[in-house]
Amino acid sequence: MFDVYVIGTGAMFSSGFFLLPGLAAAQTGPSVVLAYLISGFLILPAMLSQAELATAMPKAGGAYYFLDRTLGPLVGTIGGIGTWIAIMLKSAFALIGIGAYAGLFVNLPITPIAVAFAVVFGLINIIGAKESTGLIRILVLVLLTILVFFIIDGAVNVLGSGVSQVHRTRFVPFMPGGIDGLIGTIGLVFISYVGLTNVASLAEEVRDPDKNLPLGMILSLATVICIYVVGVYIMVSMLGVDALSLSLTPAADAAVPMFRWLPPRTGEFLLVSAAIVAFASMSNTGILAASRYPLAMARDHLFPKKLATLGRFNTPVMSITLTCTILVAFLLLLNVAAVAKLASALQLMLFGLINISVIVMRESHIESYDPGFRSPFYPWTQLAGIVIPLFLVAEMGWLAALFTVGTAALSIGWYNYYARGQLERDGAIYHVFERLGKRRFAGLDQELREIMKEKGTRAEDPFDEIVARSFVIDLKEPTALDDIVHTASQFLAQRLPVETDELVDHFTRGIAMGGTPVSHGGALLHIRLRDFESSEMVLVRCSGCVNVNDEDMIRQSAKTPIRAVFFLASGVTDAGQHLRTLAHLARRVEEDDFMTDWLAARDEQSLKEILLRDDRFLSLHLASETKTESLIGRSLNEIRMPEGTLIALIRRRGETLVPRGPTVLREGDRLTVIGAVAGIKRVADQYTESKND
Repeated sequence: MFDVYVIGTGAMFSSGFFLLPGLAAAQTGPSVVLAYLISGFLILPAMLSQAELATAMPKAGGAYYFLDRTLGPLVGTIGGIGTWIAIMLKSAFALIGIGAYAGLFVNLPITPIAVAFAVVFGLINIIGAKESTGLIRILVLVLLTILVFFIIDGAVNVLGSGVSQVHRTRFVPFMPGGIDGLIGTIGLVFISYVGLTNVASLAEEVRDPDKNLPLGMILSLATVICIYVVGVYIMVSMLGVDALSLSLTPAADAAVPMFRWLPPRTGEFLLVSAAIVAFASMSNTGILAASRYPLAMARDHLFPKKLATLGRFNTPVMSITLTCTILVAFLLLLNVAAVAKLASALQLMLFGLINISVIVMRESHIESYDPGFRSPFYPWTQLAGIVIPLFLVAEMGWLAALFTVGTAALSIGWYNYYARGQLERDGAIYHVFERLGKRRFAGLDQELREIMKEKGTRAEDPFDEIVARSFVIDLKEPTALDDIVHTASQFLAQRLPVETDELVDHFTRGIAMGGTPVSHGGALLHIRLRDFESSEMVLVRCSGCVNVNDEDMIRQSAKTPIRAVFFLASGVTDAGQHLRTLAHLARRVEEDDFMTDWLAARDEQSLKEILLRDDRFLSLHLASETKTESLIGRSLNEIRMPEGTLIALIRRRGETLVPRGPTVLREGDRLTVIGAVAGIKRVADQYTESKND
């Protein structure tokens, strides 16, 4: 989460703080502070929609991947190429900023410095995303430290001068340009926040994206809004609007009258250092994010396949190299400062499309669309996110709109020339059309299910509880699948408000319709029914293999006979949890050691432990002279296990017991404890070491 936070923060601090305040103050006067505050809130719809899509589809490529899978590959190509160009141009602008600010103290040529930093950051990214974010961590922490120092000293100066006096002399009149000036300035400084959404392109490399992506993005935005608003307030207070409007280095100029207790020019040096750090952070973040776009597009055959290859450090070397090469070309051939502002208009258009994508995914009713974070106030948030970019692009003038149209035309030309004949997929929008009687693309649902398999279950999913209370059927001889279905249905009927024959009918129809995944010797039979909300499961081990007569299942099990069958029955209210449970089972079955462990398991408890999430269960053997001795002879009612854990299974003398409150634990019992990661760790610390250790 901290990496997400620093990447988002590093992508937003550069020209927005160290260049734009002066230009913005010239348009709207002291109300520039309000413009920064409003702009920060206007980015919320794009951020929330990006976070939802990124937690549902945590794949490299960010906006490209989302647009491709929702609105189709043509729009995806526009989004991918457009965002790639926009991020590279803004990164080039940041690299130029390094040289420009360094020139305040050292007389060095700007462009060669920018090119050198581009090469260095490219090499760091090739070594690895972890190393790159490690550098970003250092840069952002240094930057935030200096800016907090700037704000504290500025606040002391304002208080020392008297707040009311500062307001009378610096903030009156508050809005000399009127409402039109304020609105135009909001569009100008909105650029300061657009880097936040770059994080979505790295979703594939984020651990636990369901939690860490939205939380990191929200914390990053909150931090940047506070620093922008308070920092610009201090700049206006220290310099006044007239001086601020003429400054292209406003933060450094504001520091000159502030840090009087330090040696001469020390405060200015600190802010120049902060500016260089900010531009360096944004440049590195931009290369990191931009390089994932050709990677993702090459995977989907929109770009040459070589760009999808990973190098020695498991990073997209070719994609990073191409990105840095074009970046250097921009530095050498273009007026980067001018074009980078136009690139922001392109990103605004893409923000609108991202919000449309959320609406399409929600209205497609694809069950495997299962975001870990859902944007609040749907669809009003998304509708606002569509209107706001259109309004802001209109405020930026015809040149910005022309640049956006030109980039879209370039992308369409590339799609028709190179990619169109190689693709066999469409976006989720056809699932919306299907509800209106048109066609759909079935492959998208399968792709989303594969993504769910990669993500695994969520922390709050009751997967371990479902496994712990599941029924187990252990067969030694070859058995017909029809007989297994009937026996499993009998067990499930004991807990579900459904008759055995009805369950048999549902499972049988699922097999006939081809809805039974078979892979690596495992078969997953699953149904969803009304009138109950919990999930129940039956685990079947057949040492002598399962005999099937369905042609599809025969084909799928041709290489590896079926020896594991899972029956999952869930209610209809939570399709996401049902699919995540299936995805986790499928991922476990496909692991190399699964079938060996499955066939070698000694008993029912061992079979269940094979499926439990490794960090969420612990097996304890009760014996004297160990820490578990304190549990012997006590009933479960008397034992206070760490919060968030429970004893799910007890194995005693070859028999598996279902734990009850009055159950008394005995020496030799083997307990299976399940629970949250932190709780399991506390159980391990409390009971797994010998007294003598």
